Amino acid sequence: MCGITGWLSFQRDLRTDRTAVGAMTGTMACRGPDAEGTWVDQHVALGHRRLAVIDLDGGAQPMTVDTPDGPVAMTYSGEAYNFAELRAELHGRGHRFRTSSDTEVVLHAYLEWGEALADRLDGMYAFAIWDSRDDKLVMVRDRLGIKPFFFYPTADGVLFGSEPKAILAHPLSKRVIGTDGLRELLNGWNTPGASIWSGMREVRPGSLVVVDRSGLREHTYWTLGPREHTDDLDATIATTRELLDDIVGHQLVADVQQCILLSGGLDSSSLTVVAAQQLAAQGERVHTYSVDFVGRNEAFRPDLMRATPDSPYVHAVADHIGAVHRDIVLPYTAMADWDNRKAVISARDLPIGMADVDVPLYMLFKAIREHSTVALSGEGADEVFAGYPWFHVPELANADIYPWMVPVLAEWDDSNAMDMMNPDLMAALDLETYFKDSYRDAAAAVESLPAESEQERRMRVMCHLHLTRFLPMLLDRKDRISMAVGLEVRVPYCDHRLVEYVYNTPWAMKNFDGREKSLLRAAAGDLLPASVRDRVKSPFPSTQDERYAAELQQMAGDLAHEADHPVFQFTNRAWLAEVVRMDPKEISDSTREALDRTIDIATWVDLYHPEIQLG
Repeated sequence: MCGITGWLSFQRDLRTDRTAVGAMTGTMACRGPDAEGTWVDQHVALGHRRLAVIDLDGGAQPMTVDTPDGPVAMTYSGEAYNFAELRAELHGRGHRFRTSSDTEVVLHAYLEWGEALADRLDGMYAFAIWDSRDDKLVMVRDRLGIKPFFFYPTADGVLFGSEPKAILAHPLSKRVIGTDGLRELLNGWNTPGASIWSGMREVRPGSLVVVDRSGLREHTYWTLGPREHTDDLDATIATTRELLDDIVGHQLVADVQQCILLSGGLDSSSLTVVAAQQLAAQGERVHTYSVDFVGRNEAFRPDLMRATPDSPYVHAVADHIGAVHRDIVLPYTAMADWDNRKAVISARDLPIGMADVDVPLYMLFKAIREHSTVALSGEGADEVFAGYPWFHVPELANADIYPWMVPVLAEWDDSNAMDMMNPDLMAALDLETYFKDSYRDAAAAVESLPAESEQERRMRVMCHLHLTRFLPMLLDRKDRISMAVGLEVRVPYCDHRLVEYVYNTPWAMKNFDGREKSLLRAAAGDLLPASVRDRVKSPFPSTQDERYAAELQQMAGDLAHEADHPVFQFTNRAWLAEVVRMDPKEISDSTREALDRTIDIATWVDLYHPEIQLG
């Protein structure tokens, strides 16, 4: 796992202009704390920051291969989990290797198969290859979009990077956000290919972008499409288990300490017990981590989202398998700490307004990084196995908007939380129309099989939108926050083989026992304590300490008195003044979230100084 960046300019000699790529590479230091490298040729400069995971001594980058017709150079981020199999195949085709790294295997795969190498990779990756033989830059991103990858076309080439901040460090880029960018900033999903910054784009998941002297072209090498499912239920459960076993086995390969993020839910617990079995066969114990808040178990209050605290279930799993377990217990004040909030916003490049979730995740990863370099996460299971409540509520599944937005918008309406936004800005953005148009276009693009029933078609759309709109948002969050502390997080449930198989399983099988995540429970539940196997889904924990709202009010108080702070391009000054004066005990969850977002926007504006251009 690493940070990549670069600059292609067909009209400049970049050998005399190394300052820009140095600044771009410097922004990726958190992603790669172990080493830094640049490679510069006449028209291209590649930058790399390395987090050493496989072949600690031999995987330095950018990596090059000299050919009779010129060098081929690569800057690479991620992991190709099938690199051992590819290495053996390439060795049989005459390739010789200097290292044992997966990076060198990917580079030689390009030499052998060209752009078609993307079809052969299994993993999470974002990489750029400069092929001087054809004077072209090839940028490739993994199928699910696990690793972020952005690019910014210029008059004579392109800028690119793992994160927008790398591109924004170059003087050719402009920190401008237009109407569409603001809508992207405020929505509840990731639009494939979009960025909030004008002129900047995202390499779409499952795609590659080629830039040469004739211009820029994009090619999609993988899409999530319909296939006939011929297995019966027993075979489907067995195949799901086999896939999970194989995927976890491949993702446990590393030359550094690894661990599992354990929440006590079905997803992470299933992952943990499968990993524990495989590690036990090697004479090793699984290491696990969880996060919680001081006093949360004793003062826990069930609500609509969280019926039970995590801790008892976490310990049930850890004890069940004999894990080496650590609880990371945080005070509520951690979320109100300015340094923590700035670190998270800088990591994400966005003011998401979820500090009660993002900051604890950052603190958890920071604590884990003291002991481990790689962590496996259960992210993606809810999207793959239909784990969210709205999958199973017909009026939400059949809504003419992204289903996860229905409860959010209802809460906004009930609490007037959207009053936080500058009314002139809201009128210009017309978010309600934007939300519906985005959903309609996304749903219409989902392909189905000719004989599918209307119900099957409806649920296929639901699953597709979660995997292509909702999941990328969560993957970006996990990648950015983990890499901010130099921790590689792997997501076994996002292996494209498992995603394709379960996606094409009929809804009746996904929901065969009338519960969420039926297939996963059946495939791995026999390994779990009964209490965990039957536990109702619970999201990532957040504090229930009422003092947090008071901390937010105090943080916002200074803003409310600043006459010309740019946050008021976004925020309604009158709303903020009113909330700051409220009794903290009377602040609803949605109003607290709106206050969180206001503070995050203010922090983000101070960090990035965006120029807003409406129209």
